[in-house]
Amino acid sequence: MTTQQLRPIVSVFPIKGKVKTIKQVPLPSVFSAPIRPDVVRFVHTNMAKNNRQAHAVSTTAGEQTSATSWGTGRAVARIPRVKGSGTGRSGQAAFGNMCRGGRMYAPKKVWRKWHRKINTNQKRYAVCSAIAATAVTPLVMSRGHRVNKLPELPLVVSDQLQSLTKTRQAVKFLKFIGAYRDVEKVIRTKKTRVGQGKYRNRRHVLRKGPMVVYARNLGIKKAFRNIPGVETASVYTLNLLKLAPGSQMGRFIIWTESAFKLLEDIYGSWEKPSKFKSGFYLPRPVMVNTDVERIIKSDQVQTVLRNRRPRSRKYGKKIQRADPYEDMSVMVKLNPYYKTKLQKQKELEEKNKKERKEIVDKSRKEYEDWLYFSEEEEEEEEEGSDEDREIEVLSDEN
Repeated sequence: MTTQQLRPIVSVFPIKGKVKTIKQVPLPSVFSAPIRPDVVRFVHTNMAKNNRQAHAVSTTAGEQTSATSWGTGRAVARIPRVKGSGTGRSGQAAFGNMCRGGRMYAPKKVWRKWHRKINTNQKRYAVCSAIAATAVTPLVMSRGHRVNKLPELPLVVSDQLQSLTKTRQAVKFLKFIGAYRDVEKVIRTKKTRVGQGKYRNRRHVLRKGPMVVYARNLGIKKAFRNIPGVETASVYTLNLLKLAPGSQMGRFIIWTESAFKLLEDIYGSWEKPSKFKSGFYLPRPVMVNTDVERIIKSDQVQTVLRNRRPRSRKYGKKIQRADPYEDMSVMVKLNPYYKTKLQKQKELEEKNKKERKEIVDKSRKEYEDWLYFSEEEEEEEEEGSDEDREIEVLSDEN
């Protein structure tokens, strides 16, 4: 979300009588602030943690018994066991978080980090977003507020409201302005709290109703304090926890005229800084117009875009493409160097084949020569041995 469509002026309504409007006042610049649910949610979550009180379990809880482990060799777990005999408690496991009467796992300590620091500028940004969301009727209605009978939003009334001191006067004003339907809704939602809080002085829960923002307290807090769901706040100290309960923006707010005029001085604008917050300017939106579809489809954008690419499907069926590893022509289109690569690879294979053939022929010829000479030597040895044998026979005869 960014900004909303703004009206230049807002009507001021009386608190009683038949006059429809008293006058009109300019809309403060804070209502043009960007509406950022992410910033509001982050700040609200951290601010809500600052109301917590430190609490913890006793440091000795679950360990106030004499127990030691039996060790190994007894076919039982090595968890500490209660000493003694003659009672069912003896021998029972103790101390562990899985044991009856033992301590909890990771016991809570009072030195836990309970509170959170938040950047001041970030808190101001969240408050501006929450205030701007109060003027958006759909956001207000999405929170469950009954605003169908209201004359307009934001709702600004006369400063006479600040002088009311009686509850019946406040109820009469709410009925006159059309806001009492929201109070009736709050009364119907009252119920008993679920959980242990019902025993801790917060037995009932109910929804949030309208919030009245004033500039001077002349009795207004006393007049509205007893109406269920209705809260009051000073315009100087607006709190995000009240502006966006549960981090949901769109609280129904009734402004007094003087409080409404002070918003311009308190939160400033894009050009003028705040008079109450040092160096603070109203945050600017990232997008002025959030209708992205309209922007994309506008003539100014469409005229500078390239033509749409043709679809890869024809007549609704997928085109069967050739496999480049099976079709040489497709591979050459994808990689022109592929054909040269194959040719060089073939030449290298032929060269290696030729060199290997030469080596094999050479080794084969050497082996044949060696085999030929070895056969000749054996024949010569045999001839020599026959001659020696003849000589020996002749010598024996003599």
